[in-house]
Amino acid sequence: MSIFAQKTLKGVSLYHHKNTEDLATVVMPAPDKVYIPLLQHMGIPCTPLVKVGDLVKVGQKIGDCEKMFSAPIHSSVSGKVAAFQDIISPNGSRTQTVVIENDHLDTIDESVAPPEVTDTKSFLQAVRESGLVGLGGAGFPVHMKLSLREPEKVDTLIINIAECEPYITSDYRNVMEDGPDIIKGIQEVCRYVGKITQVFIGVEDNKPKAITYLKELTQQYDNITVVPLRSQYPKGAEKVLIYETTGRVVGDGMIPADVGVVVMNGTSVAYVAKYLQTGLPLISKRLTVDGSAVTKPQNVRVPLGSRFIDVINFCGGYKETPKKMLMGGPMMGIAVYDHEYPVLKNNNALLCFGEKETRAAFETDCIRCGRCVRACPFGLMPASIERALKAKDVDALKDLKVNRCMECGSCAYVCPAKRSLVLSNRMAKKFVREHA
Repeated sequence: MSIFAQKTLKGVSLYHHKNTEDLATVVMPAPDKVYIPLLQHMGIPCTPLVKVGDLVKVGQKIGDCEKMFSAPIHSSVSGKVAAFQDIISPNGSRTQTVVIENDHLDTIDESVAPPEVTDTKSFLQAVRESGLVGLGGAGFPVHMKLSLREPEKVDTLIINIAECEPYITSDYRNVMEDGPDIIKGIQEVCRYVGKITQVFIGVEDNKPKAITYLKELTQQYDNITVVPLRSQYPKGAEKVLIYETTGRVVGDGMIPADVGVVVMNGTSVAYVAKYLQTGLPLISKRLTVDGSAVTKPQNVRVPLGSRFIDVINFCGGYKETPKKMLMGGPMMGIAVYDHEYPVLKNNNALLCFGEKETRAAFETDCIRCGRCVRACPFGLMPASIERALKAKDVDALKDLKVNRCMECGSCAYVCPAKRSLVLSNRMAKKFVREHA
């Protein structure tokens, strides 16, 4: 085992439930209508470039924004713009959405062609035009992540294939099905971003086939190291992964580039290679569909804008009425209130659970056992943060370093009193921001 895997931060051990890891990705046909929100990333919403009645084609840009902190939106089908409507996202925000009636002709837009890339500027422009955002779940515009303020100081690229959340296997299938694209994407990023001399690919050791395959793919590259990571949640968290692979610490108020590192999800870097070869923008996403309420769990390539119910029906429908539906994993995923919600760029899983997995847990008083402190990767004190929040003590919250919290859920997972510690931490961070 690599020495890097022995530098271990705290966390929790979870049941993996990787039920779909050996199921090759199947392609879902596009539904009769797609619902494409004009905000599918962290940042500023796009302005529509089409109007009701317009005919659009596959890969056509239908939304964009002049601001840097944004990424364009493209049509996943060809057909007619039927309507604009607002949808309420799972986080409560209202998002303008383009509704397109699919003509099922799959006519490719004339703009779809491999981009001409000759230098860093044209490379970053190509990444932006592709519509790529972080495909590991965060949804940060990738062209911004790669636009470095001090490129000469960045010497390390880390590829995140930890996939530490239970159930999700979409990144694993990306390795097994599109492994060469990961290597090609790494080469392109190294060519145009920073002064990268070393690359680490972090993979949890519960994926031995992926580790073996990646080592085969990288054996001719002296600067690429596959790093097996002890399977412990949350190994895939950015700051945790940086420490586990390089030993570098991203301090408060810092970003990875400040310690000479760029981190990319494995699916994101593979997509960079595909876009440079084909010019087809980001219009589909591989999802892991699983959970006790799903008739046929599998990995599915889904056109963006398909409704969750379309995906569930493709997987055989519901085995039982779901009591909870998650967009993402059970630790950091977002509970979805309506299966009419559309698939977004940064979705990597759709999990539907029945009665057995979603029994109500009742909060009791904190017994000050300290399990939450022992579980936190950053050594925070969630119970103390909860008390400081109730007291409206902003100074205490600052002293407790609440802004370090990445809301991984480890504290709540181990809490015997079933305290809503992640929610408390989230509200505490919001409280500190409001009083900054």
